[in-house]
Amino acid sequence: MRNVERITSVKSELLDIFMSMEVVEHVQRQRSAAQRNLRARRGIELHREFQKLSRDIAPLPEEEQQESELH
Repeated sequence: MRNVERITSVKSELLDIFMSMEVVEHVQRQRSAAQRNLRARRGIELHREFQKLSRDIAPLPEEEQQESELH
């Protein structure tokens, strides 16, 4: 009977260890996913910022340049 109790105790400990490892892995996967999402979002924001800057500093058409020189 004592051996059965030991085996049950060891099984329980192993299950606890396994479950805690699963929890740690799950948390790590969540953090990695969150970091990937943030990097992707920042990449999109940078792309849009560069597009806007390109439009803002693009040369004016000649007609608009002449009008602005007159004023």
